[in-house]
Amino acid sequence: MAAESFKAPFKGRSLLNLIDWTPEEILQIIDIALQVKDEHKKGEIHQRFLGKTIALIFEKRSTRTRCSFETAFGEEGGHPVFLSTQDIQLGGKESVEDTARVLGRMFSAIEFRGFKQEHVELLAKYSGIPVYNGLTDDFHPTQALADVMTLKEHFGEIKGLHLVFAGDGRNNVARSLLLISAKLGVNFTIISPKELFPDSKILEIAEPFAKISGAKITVTDNISVVKGADAVYTDVWVSMGEEALKETRKKLLSPYQVNDKLISSIGSEKTVFLHCLPAVKGEEVTEEVFESPSSLVFDEAENRKHTIKAIMLSTL
Repeated sequence: MAAESFKAPFKGRSLLNLIDWTPEEILQIIDIALQVKDEHKKGEIHQRFLGKTIALIFEKRSTRTRCSFETAFGEEGGHPVFLSTQDIQLGGKESVEDTARVLGRMFSAIEFRGFKQEHVELLAKYSGIPVYNGLTDDFHPTQALADVMTLKEHFGEIKGLHLVFAGDGRNNVARSLLLISAKLGVNFTIISPKELFPDSKILEIAEPFAKISGAKITVTDNISVVKGADAVYTDVWVSMGEEALKETRKKLLSPYQVNDKLISSIGSEKTVFLHCLPAVKGEEVTEEVFESPSSLVFDEAENRKHTIKAIMLSTL
């Protein structure tokens, strides 16, 4: 796929969440991700971002998101510029709107990983260039795309799969998986203590998408619904910025640990384990499950890079 022949199907668009992306568009991103992964395996070198630059804004620390954006953009001949809160005045001395207008005149695109969803939306509104949500407290769309790509690679088909998320049902990963499952016809179950159920607003947003796709969405505190699941997903019990709640969360979520007992109760040898990483082994998941043959966590981690490259190719 030569640089001059690749046509960005969604040129100029931002990825802030998955609400305004159609199922067909999401699947097109996944197909492009599979293509660039194949190119990578073959050792092909392309320069499709030659002459382009991206500002990578990080309020929160990162391994996979930062490495994915930097390597994906750099391998394609582009120049990524990392900007932490120590480097720029975002939302402090300078408003988000003003930062957006400055960066929009200097860069081809912006990635933002931070706390407020409002900030990534303001960057998109005022910069005039594509903006990518690398994680906010509300959504983690690039992770959800990598998760779906991993399921597609493993199972072949996505529609009709049963994906179970065990843990904090309010967090950004659970919310993004809820949206993408509803759009793509994946039956999605959140198993969580009632105190950590997702908010009614995100369920209301997902409901019409699920109705169209035929996805069944379930939110429950009953662990027995894992029976027959194709994939079990979990995330850390304490999200960044909530460290003071650690002991309370551990007490609430310990019954929802993904362990051998939970996996055995599924009753299927084909069930896979997923985790967005980093994992706190011994809390949300045991070492045995994390290191088991059914664990696809490092496929997921690699697929962050390929899906992120696909998003950028599609929009730049």
